[in-house]
Amino acid sequence: MAKLRFEALKKLNERSKVHVESSSPNISKFFGEYVFGMEQMRATLAPAVFKKVSRAIKNHEKIDDTTADAVASAAKSWAISKGATHFTHWFQPMTGGTAEKHDSFFDALSGIEKFKGSELVQQEPDASSFPSGGIRSTFEARGYTAWDPTSPMFLYGKTLSIPTIFVSYTGETLDTKSPLLKALKAVDLAATQVCQLFDKDIQHVVASLGAEQEYFAVDKALYNARPDLVMAGRTVFGHAPARGQQMEDHYFGTIPGRVYDFMRDFEIESWKLGIPVRTRHNEVAPSQFEVAPLFEEVNVANDHNQLMMDVMSRVGEKHDLKILFHEKPFSGLNGSGKHNNWSLITDTGVNLYAPSSSARDNLLFLTFFVTTVKAVHEHADLLRASIATAGNDFRLGANEAPPAIMSVFIGSQMSAVLDELESKGNVKIEKGDNMYMKLGIDQIPEIILDATDRNRTSPFAFTGNKFEFRAVGGSDNCGTPMSALNLIVAEQLTHFYAEVTKQIGNGEEKRIAIVNVLRQYIKESKVIRFEGDGYSDEWVKEAEKRGLSNIKTMPRAIEAYVSKKSLSLFEKHDVMSHKEVEARNEIKLESYIKRVQIEARVIGDLAMNHIIPTAIAYQNKLITNANGLKGLGLDNGAVLQTIKDISGHIETIKTGTREMVEERKRINKITDTHKRAFAYCDDIKEKYFDKIRDAVDKLELLVDDEDWPLVKYRELLFLR
Repeated sequence: MAKLRFEALKKLNERSKVHVESSSPNISKFFGEYVFGMEQMRATLAPAVFKKVSRAIKNHEKIDDTTADAVASAAKSWAISKGATHFTHWFQPMTGGTAEKHDSFFDALSGIEKFKGSELVQQEPDASSFPSGGIRSTFEARGYTAWDPTSPMFLYGKTLSIPTIFVSYTGETLDTKSPLLKALKAVDLAATQVCQLFDKDIQHVVASLGAEQEYFAVDKALYNARPDLVMAGRTVFGHAPARGQQMEDHYFGTIPGRVYDFMRDFEIESWKLGIPVRTRHNEVAPSQFEVAPLFEEVNVANDHNQLMMDVMSRVGEKHDLKILFHEKPFSGLNGSGKHNNWSLITDTGVNLYAPSSSARDNLLFLTFFVTTVKAVHEHADLLRASIATAGNDFRLGANEAPPAIMSVFIGSQMSAVLDELESKGNVKIEKGDNMYMKLGIDQIPEIILDATDRNRTSPFAFTGNKFEFRAVGGSDNCGTPMSALNLIVAEQLTHFYAEVTKQIGNGEEKRIAIVNVLRQYIKESKVIRFEGDGYSDEWVKEAEKRGLSNIKTMPRAIEAYVSKKSLSLFEKHDVMSHKEVEARNEIKLESYIKRVQIEARVIGDLAMNHIIPTAIAYQNKLITNANGLKGLGLDNGAVLQTIKDISGHIETIKTGTREMVEERKRINKITDTHKRAFAYCDDIKEKYFDKIRDAVDKLELLVDDEDWPLVKYRELLFLR
């Protein structure tokens, strides 16, 4: 292993620059050139057909067979003109990634390229090996992918890729996209209903998303010399380097040349695919970076994020870099999140979370603002469950990541507005051209954009004209947390509308009824608001007093999905059936078990087959040295102490590893998935991972650098 380490370092030093050249310096000239979207359909379809397609997409209506045939024919011609030979239904199974099966346009029987509307609309990939959570058995292989016309087709390589949902033979959803689409429909219906209390012209409300993607970039050879990175996506061992991120000089610093070339390259490829990447910069930890796109509709934004991660990985290979999306690849340094910047936009162009100088518009803003805070308060545990992954367990609550306690940061100005609104019992509405509310202040204040500071420790923060769900993990699929968030907001908006209309029915003036309900919500949800340091011990104690959950591990967190309250919520809004929710939890638990199991095996392999032999070999050198000193009549006490220290660490590693293996054998006999997951969490990960790591990391400081088998943190993070 030590030889492999130094060979990797040699390869690193021999890297040559990869030339990056764009087809045009003007991004607008090639942006979306590999996308068969609305503009391409407008240019290739008959006007009547295009009108049908656009109407169906806007209103979420089914596209008829004749129209589907026309779209398929146009898409095939467009794709072939750009060199495509195959098509695929591109979907997002419950594996956390994407999946595809390629079929050729060429039909050998007829000798021509064909692509029918039926092939566009539906395909039948083999579903047997995808996780289903017990919805179907392994031998029940049939599953269906169905076209999602709201997300544009795109050309990836030589393949026309068609975004689709994925369902079982019996109709249950087996992907992340299907529940997301249903949750977006639910929030559209509920938000539109509330908006019409203010403006009857509003017919639709669309949820938008901008997902900031954090990641690490390390040299490919160094990556390959770390079996833990290859197998588990994170380093299970590694002592902190003398210099990490404490100098605070990497954040927003000059982008390293090799990474800059990689960034330019993957941005060009992303732009061609219609992914609106906008921002690039160094993140806090060494070798950590971020890319941020412009806002898009949630469904498209999520598809683009999944596609962009694949593009980044492929382009990284071209530059001999490995792109790490794991939430915590390096202990003691910042982890990687996927900050979900979310808002609701009306079809009249109004951002419902953007404050205004108009008191009338601000009442609409406050309605959605307060209702969202109330939704998080009511369903905090479900929101926590939506971002629960094995990787995120390592990230949450440390190194600038938000804690596992769900809270909402709204900033001092909005806190003052809500406190004032809550405290005034008599609300007088003065009508006229310049209607305003008497609230003990002259009027609802003008709330400017960016009226809040940013709180990096808050899992859910208002940032001026949107909410930022910061707790989402770097490798996660945004579809899961976005499904939960849009669903709980839809539910609370539904309650809001019912409560307001009830008061109106009892004779209350509409605006006063709205304010009455808002005041009630502000009071009831006050405990979820927190403006301070989410890392502090004081907040943990305070959160407990407030009755807020602090669920630190994934198996416990996802129990919120199958609570009676959550199951009822999913079913009420037709997002998922009880069976589908329970299946997802089974899949998540199985995935957790496998990930912890893999990491435990990696720890055992590295510890017993690489670390301990290296430590013993070095110890033997020290023994020879100690004996030599003694033979010369010199003091060998320091050497003997080092030998004893090494022996102690070796014994800790051996004992811990052997006990861990025996525990795994015991746990693997547990048939109940829920109990097995808890056992892997408590009796493997929590009990042994840090204990063994601590001993290995101490050995790293004692063993000769020339002998140490694993690429060190200083090499992974600082050498490019």
